[in-house]
Amino acid sequence: MSDGAKTMEQIYQAYARQIFRYLYSLSHDADLAEELTQETFYRAVYSIKRYDGTCKMFVWLCQIAKHVWYQHLDKRKRTEAQPLPEDTPAREPSPEAALLSGDNRVAIYKAIHALNEPMREVVHMRLSGEFTFAEIGAVLGKSENWARVTFHRAKQILSEVLP
Repeated sequence: MSDGAKTMEQIYQAYARQIFRYLYSLSHDADLAEELTQETFYRAVYSIKRYDGTCKMFVWLCQIAKHVWYQHLDKRKRTEAQPLPEDTPAREPSPEAALLSGDNRVAIYKAIHALNEPMREVVHMRLSGEFTFAEIGAVLGKSENWARVTFHRAKQILSEVLP
Protein backbone atom coordinates (compact mmCIF):
# COMPACT_ATOMS: atom_id res chain seq x y z
CA MET A 1 0.00 0.00 0.00
CA SER A 2 1.43 3.39 -0.92
CA ASP A 3 1.68 6.33 1.50
CA GLY A 4 -1.21 8.06 -0.26
CA ALA A 5 -3.54 5.10 0.25
CA LYS A 6 -2.91 4.72 3.98
CA THR A 7 -5.42 5.90 6.54
CA MET A 8 -4.29 8.42 9.14
CA GLU A 9 -4.41 5.68 11.78
CA GLN A 10 -2.02 3.55 9.72
CA ILE A 11 0.22 6.56 9.12
CA TYR A 12 0.25 7.31 12.86
CA GLN A 13 1.09 3.70 13.72
CA ALA A 14 3.86 3.62 11.13
CA TYR A 15 5.55 6.95 11.92
CA ALA A 16 4.64 8.17 15.42
CA ARG A 17 7.70 6.64 17.07
CA GLN A 18 10.09 8.12 14.49
CA ILE A 19 8.48 11.57 14.72
CA PHE A 20 8.71 11.38 18.52
CA ARG A 21 12.43 10.50 18.25
CA TYR A 22 12.99 13.42 15.89
CA LEU A 23 11.24 15.89 18.19
CA TYR A 24 13.01 14.43 21.24
CA SER A 25 16.34 14.98 19.47
CA LEU A 26 15.42 18.66 19.16
CA SER A 27 13.81 19.24 22.57
CA HIS A 28 15.60 16.77 24.91
CA ASP A 29 12.29 16.59 26.80
CA ALA A 30 10.15 13.45 26.47
CA ASP A 31 6.92 15.13 27.61
CA LEU A 32 7.37 18.04 25.24
CA ALA A 33 8.32 15.71 22.39
CA GLU A 34 5.14 13.69 23.01
CA GLU A 35 3.02 16.85 23.01
CA LEU A 36 4.65 18.10 19.80
CA THR A 37 4.24 14.68 18.18
CA GLN A 38 0.51 14.84 18.85
CA GLU A 39 0.37 18.37 17.43
CA THR A 40 2.27 17.19 14.35
CA PHE A 41 -0.26 14.46 13.62
CA TYR A 42 -3.16 16.78 14.40
CA ARG A 43 -1.87 19.16 11.72
CA ALA A 44 -1.17 16.28 9.35
CA VAL A 45 -4.82 15.22 9.56
CA TYR A 46 -5.93 18.65 8.39
CA SER A 47 -3.35 18.96 5.64
CA ILE A 48 -3.27 15.37 4.32
CA LYS A 49 -5.14 16.51 1.19
CA ARG A 50 -2.13 18.68 0.32
CA TYR A 51 0.29 15.74 0.54
CA ASP A 52 1.14 15.10 -3.10
CA GLY A 53 3.54 12.18 -2.70
CA THR A 54 6.57 14.00 -4.12
CA CYS A 55 8.49 13.09 -0.96
CA LYS A 56 8.24 10.19 1.47
CA MET A 57 5.51 10.39 4.10
CA PHE A 58 8.17 10.36 6.85
CA VAL A 59 9.90 13.39 5.34
CA TRP A 60 6.58 15.23 4.99
CA LEU A 61 5.74 14.52 8.64
CA CYS A 62 9.20 15.65 9.75
CA GLN A 63 8.69 18.91 7.90
CA ILE A 64 5.45 19.44 9.81
CA ALA A 65 7.17 18.44 13.07
CA LYS A 66 10.02 20.88 12.45
CA HIS A 67 7.50 23.66 11.80
CA VAL A 68 5.68 22.76 15.04
CA TRP A 69 9.04 22.82 16.88
CA TYR A 70 9.92 26.27 15.54
CA GLN A 71 6.49 27.58 16.49
CA HIS A 72 7.01 26.23 19.99
CA LEU A 73 10.37 28.02 20.22
CA ASP A 74 8.83 31.29 19.00
CA LYS A 75 6.03 30.99 21.54
CA ARG A 76 8.51 30.26 24.32
CA LYS A 77 10.61 33.28 23.28
CA ARG A 78 7.61 35.59 23.49
CA THR A 79 6.80 34.46 27.01
CA GLU A 80 8.66 36.81 29.30
CA ALA A 81 10.42 35.29 32.26
CA GLN A 82 9.61 36.86 35.60
CA PRO A 83 12.67 37.60 37.75
CA LEU A 84 12.93 35.53 40.91
CA PRO A 85 13.14 37.23 44.27
CA GLU A 86 16.72 37.39 45.53
CA ASP A 87 15.91 35.28 48.58
CA THR A 88 14.78 32.34 46.42
CA PRO A 89 17.06 29.38 47.14
CA ALA A 90 19.10 28.09 44.22
CA ARG A 91 17.89 24.79 42.74
CA GLU A 92 21.20 23.89 41.19
CA PRO A 93 24.37 22.90 43.04
CA SER A 94 26.95 25.52 43.84
CA PRO A 95 29.70 26.09 41.27
CA GLU A 96 32.10 24.33 43.59
CA ALA A 97 29.88 21.26 43.85
CA ALA A 98 29.43 21.21 40.07
CA LEU A 99 33.18 21.46 39.58
CA LEU A 100 33.82 18.65 42.04
CA SER A 101 31.30 16.37 40.37
CA GLY A 102 33.63 16.05 37.37
CA ASP A 103 30.63 15.78 35.07
CA ASN A 104 31.52 16.87 31.52
CA ARG A 105 27.92 16.65 30.26
CA VAL A 106 27.35 20.38 30.53
CA ALA A 107 30.56 21.16 28.68
CA ILE A 108 29.62 18.71 25.96
CA TYR A 109 26.13 20.17 25.54
CA LYS A 110 27.52 23.70 25.52
CA ALA A 111 29.99 22.72 22.82
CA ILE A 112 27.24 21.08 20.77
CA HIS A 113 25.01 24.12 21.25
CA ALA A 114 27.84 26.35 19.97
CA LEU A 115 27.98 24.44 16.67
CA ASN A 116 26.50 26.18 13.65
CA GLU A 117 23.39 24.84 11.95
CA PRO A 118 23.05 22.31 10.37
CA MET A 119 25.87 20.60 12.31
CA ARG A 120 24.07 21.08 15.62
CA GLU A 121 20.87 19.53 14.29
CA VAL A 122 22.73 16.60 12.73
CA VAL A 123 24.56 15.91 16.02
CA HIS A 124 21.33 16.12 18.05
CA MET A 125 19.50 13.81 15.65
CA ARG A 126 22.34 11.32 15.56
CA LEU A 127 23.12 11.20 19.28
CA SER A 128 19.79 11.88 20.95
CA GLY A 129 17.32 10.67 18.40
CA GLU A 130 19.28 7.65 17.22
CA PHE A 131 18.52 8.50 13.60
CA THR A 132 20.44 6.81 10.81
CA PHE A 133 22.44 8.95 8.44
CA ALA A 134 19.96 8.12 5.69
CA GLU A 135 17.07 9.35 7.85
CA ILE A 136 18.95 12.53 8.79
CA GLY A 137 19.66 13.23 5.14
CA ALA A 138 16.01 12.63 4.20
CA VAL A 139 14.67 14.90 6.96
CA LEU A 140 17.03 17.72 6.07
CA GLY A 141 16.63 17.30 2.32
CA LYS A 142 20.23 16.20 1.79
CA SER A 143 22.01 12.94 0.99
CA GLU A 144 23.11 10.25 3.40
CA ASN A 145 26.72 11.05 2.55
CA TRP A 146 26.15 14.74 3.37
CA ALA A 147 24.81 13.72 6.80
CA ARG A 148 27.86 11.51 7.43
CA VAL A 149 30.33 14.21 6.41
CA THR A 150 28.53 16.88 8.45
CA PHE A 151 28.51 14.64 11.53
CA HIS A 152 32.20 13.82 11.08
CA ARG A 153 33.11 17.52 10.78
CA ALA A 154 31.06 18.32 13.87
CA LYS A 155 32.93 15.59 15.81
CA GLN A 156 36.24 17.11 14.70
CA ILE A 157 35.18 20.55 15.95
CA LEU A 158 33.96 19.10 19.25
CA SER A 159 37.20 17.19 19.79
CA GLU A 160 39.13 20.45 19.36
CA VAL A 161 37.09 22.45 21.88
CA LEU A 162 36.52 19.75 24.51
CA PRO A 163 39.28 18.74 26.93
